[in-house]
Amino acid sequence: MLNKFLKDLRSRDHKPGFGGLDILRYIGPGLLVTVGFIDPGNWASNIAAGSEYGYTLLWMVSLSTIMLIILQHNVAHLGIATGLCLSEAATMYTRPWISKSVLWTAMGASVSTSLAEILGAAIALNMMFRIPVPAGAILTLAFVMIMLFTNSYRKIEKFIIAFVSIIGLSFLYELSLVKVDWAAAGIGWVNPSIPEGSMIIVMSVLGAVVMPHNLFLHSEIIQSRQWNLENEAVIRRQLKFEFYDTLFSMIIGWAINSAIIILAAATFFMSKTPVEELQQAVSILKPLLGGHAGVVFAVALLFSGLASTITSGMAGGSILAGIYGEPYDIKDSHSRLGVMLSLVLAVLIIFLIRNPYQGLIISQMVLSIQLPFTILMQIRLTSSAQVMGVHVNKKRTTALLLFIAAIVTYLNIRLLISLF
Repeated sequence: MLNKFLKDLRSRDHKPGFGGLDILRYIGPGLLVTVGFIDPGNWASNIAAGSEYGYTLLWMVSLSTIMLIILQHNVAHLGIATGLCLSEAATMYTRPWISKSVLWTAMGASVSTSLAEILGAAIALNMMFRIPVPAGAILTLAFVMIMLFTNSYRKIEKFIIAFVSIIGLSFLYELSLVKVDWAAAGIGWVNPSIPEGSMIIVMSVLGAVVMPHNLFLHSEIIQSRQWNLENEAVIRRQLKFEFYDTLFSMIIGWAINSAIIILAAATFFMSKTPVEELQQAVSILKPLLGGHAGVVFAVALLFSGLASTITSGMAGGSILAGIYGEPYDIKDSHSRLGVMLSLVLAVLIIFLIRNPYQGLIISQMVLSIQLPFTILMQIRLTSSAQVMGVHVNKKRTTALLLFIAAIVTYLNIRLLISLF
């Protein structure tokens, strides 16, 4: 369906517009990506960060978001300039053993992502209706499968934008109920600090914000805004407005992630209350903030889980389709198989998890371990004139991307050292 939609768009001979509201036609792909890093895995990682270390780890959200903006902007350029998603380009332009190694591990990361998303929605259903987590996971899987297999990309995009709006408003409401030490929060946002014993939380925050599957997803869905790849003026305008869309969307994600840490710091950390599960978080919030806070928290978590499960399923379909040199198309067997592998395997793993809260945190840590391989492959592709043509990375862009890859690799090494 997406493939047909893209084909229809590209067949039209559009000219770039210059109206004041022209940018609104480009808003959307970035918000789909944003959903991926305000998912239940982020909630667990951020609540753990705020409840255990107060405002200290807010800097990790800032750093991760800056890296995310640069990486997502760069991978979107790949999709715009080549008409290929990251997975397709890797299959076409890198040696098979390299592309398959990176893409299959990325598929594993997609499963890990889906696990967190489905688990979060299931926990929310348990909070609101006392539905057992395994049963809630099955209900979430059924809902998302229906959404993905019966709706077009543009319809799903509208649902996602609505979900993001609900989540954002929910946390604005939550923050209005607590007393925040904004001076401490301001220091936390800009002062890098890794308290003793916090490395797993630090890496889970990184993996929860800069997610491998989002790099694949963004390079795929950005093509829904392309009109005429032969018209260089259209391509350059697309590149320009894509950055605005990405910047706007990532800032929203930064604000929501920061709000979760601040909320946890202002309630759980200040009251010296340890949090060991998300269900417990609601029960603690009720006496601290009032009955409505717990309900809002659960509703926002449910919408976050459903929305992010949709995007993780799409990413899984895009990755597997790209392994076979195909674009994402929900009517195609490889895209469908990728969606089902990502979601169904995640549900099966959920049945084996004893501690859902720890499962959420560990799933995000797994993403951070795979991340350097995807980043390095992206750099290889976007720095190649053979792949990107006149839109190849400038030397300073490549240097910046390599610096980000070095930071992520360094943090992964610190993680491994802390584990042993």
